[in-house]
Amino acid sequence: MNSRVELPIRPVGVAACCSPLTGGALDDESADQLARVFKALGDPTRVRLISLIAAAQGAEACICDLTDPVGLSQPTVSHHMKVLAEAGLVTREQRGKWAYYALVPDAFDALRQAVSFDRTPTC
Repeated sequence: MNSRVELPIRPVGVAACCSPLTGGALDDESADQLARVFKALGDPTRVRLISLIAAAQGAEACICDLTDPVGLSQPTVSHHMKVLAEAGLVTREQRGKWAYYALVPDAFDALRQAVSFDRTPTC
């Protein structure tokens, strides 16, 4: 099961080259979506889990490999991973009894673009 939320982060009324946060007002849907991503990343354990997955071979990790480094039980880590999946930052694939998580590069690209701050008047 791949649980992924598309980040519809887009500028409103400005050229596509501008950052949504600095190039114009976000519409309600885009602001809600971006806030969900920030909320998911607002927990230090989730940020750590993202970094552990990014550092893993192939940017993919089994839930069984994520519990010890963060010092939490498997159900607690699974809850954090569910939040990250619902925010569209990771995908989940069931392999036998274990869940494997991978980063969604497009989600991080969209997030990076959303928060970039460029004062160069290229738009």
